[in-house]
Amino acid sequence: MRLKLPFFKKQPRVAVIRLAGSIAAGTRGSLSDEALAPLIERAFRKGKPKAVALILNSPGGSPVQSALIASRIRRLADEKQIPVHAFVEDVAASGGYWLAAAADDIWADGGSIIGSIGVISAGFGAHELLARQGIERRVYTAGTSKSTLDPFQKEKPADVTRLKGLLSELHTLFIAHVQTRRAGKLDDTAELFTGEFWLAGRALELGLIDGIGHVEPKLKELYGEKVRLIRYGRKKPLLSRFGAQVLEDGVAALEERAQFARFGL
Repeated sequence: MRLKLPFFKKQPRVAVIRLAGSIAAGTRGSLSDEALAPLIERAFRKGKPKAVALILNSPGGSPVQSALIASRIRRLADEKQIPVHAFVEDVAASGGYWLAAAADDIWADGGSIIGSIGVISAGFGAHELLARQGIERRVYTAGTSKSTLDPFQKEKPADVTRLKGLLSELHTLFIAHVQTRRAGKLDDTAELFTGEFWLAGRALELGLIDGIGHVEPKLKELYGEKVRLIRYGRKKPLLSRFGAQVLEDGVAALEERAQFARFGL
């Protein structure tokens, strides 16, 4: 039997989820809905938190995984009636900003990079290299579009048109998400959806964030000096803890490094 003391007041708890890295499915160490689902569900359900805080540091990645993670956060926030606060470290760009916009408010350091609300697809063409080496590319398909954007064949205008159409549709979904989540806050006179990114001060003027602030001081301001921060993070795989690396991890690390490098980080 637990004795309840009338003068004992339970300290408010805020669950803190760290979301750092590129966003991709099936790559160890990246942010994906499958990898993050248990973490996010536990943060919202365990111990009746007063709020959930997201610490974000992501240059983006998969639009689908960004949407799935953001949707899970919003579903739980609405179901549990729990406010969500986002705190940006180095960068919340592209898919990283998609995640940030899932929160009810967004805070950043003065040097944080915010935005890049756009969609990109990049690759290489090697058909001329093959020709110079005397290599003939042979492709057989059932279906006229099965070899779309084959990097070893000459680029076809119809393929490019089709790809740009898909990118435009994804961009429209991204814009709709931001406009819905930041309704009444955005500067409607500014060009916000060109893929450009800004430092936090300008992002604040544009309505992309709500202020300059760091996680602990801001949460103490919102929930009192005695607020308890319950941190949730992913555990590193056993091999990673002992410093072992496999080729897949090395390639993924290089790809993630390249994504951060786009923003000078």
